[in-house]
Amino acid sequence: MLIPRTVVPNLTFPTLQHGEFNLNQNAKNKFNLIVFYRGLHCPLCANYLTELSNLATEFKKRDVKIIILSSDDKDRTQQMADKIKVNPECVFGYNLKLADAKKWGLYISEGRGKTSIGIEEPAKFSEPGVFIIRDDQTLYYGSTQTMPFARPIFKDLLGAIDFAISKNYPARGEYTGSV
Repeated sequence: MLIPRTVVPNLTFPTLQHGEFNLNQNAKNKFNLIVFYRGLHCPLCANYLTELSNLATEFKKRDVKIIILSSDDKDRTQQMADKIKVNPECVFGYNLKLADAKKWGLYISEGRGKTSIGIEEPAKFSEPGVFIIRDDQTLYYGSTQTMPFARPIFKDLLGAIDFAISKNYPARGEYTGSV
């Protein structure tokens, strides 16, 4: 389990438009919003990522880098990027290693054939997760799901970031002692 205020595991992966991405080296913004999605097979992911892409300018105004990532290969990732008309400000990655997904606390599912939109699920893939990472690579916020439903609302995250910046509000949930 990732603990707020502690350094998160590094991520290294290829991207569609920004070359190789290394979280430790490339995520130097005030905040870095990492959105793990299930893959091209997920229609809810497409809707969710479209909403995010449409808000990319708002996140950039707050010095938040958007990083979108799944275990899909390059071709499936390009199809998703085209489908959602991804904002070029977003770092759109692919080939997330499932071992890395587990380090981030993501749930892993096994494919069950074709989805409601007729696209084959991968043999194994990670379920969604949304994380906000500070420029010092520590966890500020994290949310993981066991399925594609009920994810954090990006407009709410913008409000939370505004509050965090204006009040210098610390990450919470950091206590790891006995209870």
